[in-house]
Amino acid sequence: MRDTIFCVFSVLTTLVLAVVSLRYVRDFYLLSFFYSFQVHLAVAAAAASIAALLVKRHWYGVLTLSLSVVLAVHGVMMMREFAEPAVEENRSALFKLMSFNIENDNFANGAAIADMAIASGADVVNILEAEPVLSELPRLLKTYPYYIGCGVGMQECDTLVLSKRPLIEPRIRNLGLLWRNRLTISTIDFDGQKVNFLAAHLTKPYYDEFHGLEIWDLAEIIPSLPGPLVLAGDFNTSILAPDVQWLMRGQGLGTVSLEPATWPIRAGAFGIPIDHVFSKAPLRLKSVRRIQDSFGSNHFGLMAEFVVDP
Repeated sequence: MRDTIFCVFSVLTTLVLAVVSLRYVRDFYLLSFFYSFQVHLAVAAAAASIAALLVKRHWYGVLTLSLSVVLAVHGVMMMREFAEPAVEENRSALFKLMSFNIENDNFANGAAIADMAIASGADVVNILEAEPVLSELPRLLKTYPYYIGCGVGMQECDTLVLSKRPLIEPRIRNLGLLWRNRLTISTIDFDGQKVNFLAAHLTKPYYDEFHGLEIWDLAEIIPSLPGPLVLAGDFNTSILAPDVQWLMRGQGLGTVSLEPATWPIRAGAFGIPIDHVFSKAPLRLKSVRRIQDSFGSNHFGLMAEFVVDP
């Protein structure tokens, strides 16, 4: 009986470790969902290995436990690779950004989301799957008179960017080949300091190679925008995804030391960050926090503050 239980634990652990480890051989899009959960799966595999060793002492249990620990540690190292140095608490922020995928059928909470955005104090609001707040737009425009999306620049209402300050040369681009008008590009002048804003909504990473093509498009667009830059939105994958790692490494993007988990909402702090706020020097993130109420969405929103280094 003990041999059977040990065998079951070992087989399941081996399968999990094999799936996670495949990323080091090849970036296979069908497994990209599991790559985002590398730390979670590695910790689960470590727990299963310990359980197997409690049932029966065997060298294979030690092997799977060791590999689980290595994968978990490397996952944490990859998440921290792009962490920017902490900003002094007493340093005033240049501007504040809210980014939130509110879910396109979340009409029951449209008014509450608009109330939250107005009261947030954010200088720029990035709303994805924005159809539920379309009816609230006249009210939103009293606080954020400048916007792009939802009828301005596009007929669709997937991406809506609202600003208290004028949007300089706002434009909309396609990303990849699957969806239209899922990237907005604009520049905002904060008392003489111009900042480039990219609001992106990427497809799910296991939809063939489309996610990789969207990342490739971002890698071509970012170098054409010199100076401070913000890239925010729903990436549908964590920073552990190989293509996101490639984008950040190649474009010099940074983030906070610990990104807040935004999905699934039932997991709370134990979920994964698939919604991101990235910055490019000389812009730096002072803070990124999760909006505690999901307002009926299947994502949590994010509030971020930025500073500019000399």
